[in-house]
Amino acid sequence: MMIPPCAHTRPPGRINLADPLLHSVGDPHAAWRMLRRWDPVDWQPVEGRPGFWAVTRHADVRTVLADHARFTSTGGVVLSMLGRPEPAQNQQFSATDPPRHGLVRGPLQRQMTARAVARHEPAIRSFVRDMLRPADGLLDFAALTATLPMAFLGPLMGIPAADWPALARWVAMSVTEHDPDVMLPGGPSATLDRGHRELFAYLLNLMLRHRRRPRGDLVDLLGSMPLRPGAIVANCYSLLLGGGASIPHVPSVTLTELIRTGRYEHWARHPERVGRAVEEALRFAAPAGHFMRLATRDTTLGDARIAAGDAVVVWLRSANRDESVFSAPDTLNPDRHPNRHLAFGDGRHYCLGAAIARLTLRVFFTELFATFASFEPAGDVERIPSPWLGGIKRMPVLAVRR
Repeated sequence: MMIPPCAHTRPPGRINLADPLLHSVGDPHAAWRMLRRWDPVDWQPVEGRPGFWAVTRHADVRTVLADHARFTSTGGVVLSMLGRPEPAQNQQFSATDPPRHGLVRGPLQRQMTARAVARHEPAIRSFVRDMLRPADGLLDFAALTATLPMAFLGPLMGIPAADWPALARWVAMSVTEHDPDVMLPGGPSATLDRGHRELFAYLLNLMLRHRRRPRGDLVDLLGSMPLRPGAIVANCYSLLLGGGASIPHVPSVTLTELIRTGRYEHWARHPERVGRAVEEALRFAAPAGHFMRLATRDTTLGDARIAAGDAVVVWLRSANRDESVFSAPDTLNPDRHPNRHLAFGDGRHYCLGAAIARLTLRVFFTELFATFASFEPAGDVERIPSPWLGGIKRMPVLAVRR
């Protein structure tokens, strides 16, 4: 039975959602559970930077994401941009509000529907089979799935597979700047800036290569629009980061839970249910943990009075465990239906790559279940210290092939 959240004064104690360690060695779901119950629109102070409103309930998250008149995307869309100017404002579709947002996104969206991306399924399946073929025995499952974005970034953007190791490191610097394995000597801010510079330089060269030899992919489509080179690169960056950072963590978070609960074989025995299983994996993992908006005017959300200019951060991973929407939300249930998860966001900024992500994950899980009879833990799972990216960076397992 679904339990409606209660609105009362919460117990004392400060929850710091911006703390990377909460998301790696802490229990963010316990924190979100408390906030949903006691303080669903909570003011979060941040040392050395402006604070933000944390929005944790499903209904409120949808309200913020859908209402671009009150909550703008132009001031930055992730917490790492809190208090920093957004250089891609009104250039990158993710940092643009309607109606301009639709001018950039519309042509891309027509190339990213489920029907349009279906033609890439053979290439994606071939890539996944090649990726899984050598996997056996003791392995790091997180390292294995780290290459999964190339299953679709190659066909969609013409990125060579040989470039992915460097790109993966720059992507990590751009979204997990607090990770000691990624952080540069100058600290998180220097890491973030370096990651952005390296990615933008790479994507500028990619755009120039496409001008010399067009491929008919999304990079060429962006190049055909009336956009300045900086805007083209910024939108390529959004496409790369959206899938490249988050998609590898859906399989690893899901498999970790299947191993913990002994449910791997139950999922593997029913490949005909892979569509619903993928939706549940997306809900449960929700690797893109939050999005940020800025209030355009004084407004209210729930009982909170929000001032113009305040940052409002919606926590998708919290919304996907909201007890008022999902029965037994902490249980990974492949038969869950309906499944109104927000792993891809909502409203006009609903993830552009949702169809290709779903296709890739359906192929991956189908091939995984057909290839492996079982997995056993072989060491401690290590989570990523990041408020944005909910994922796993090390996952030692013993894999047994069929």
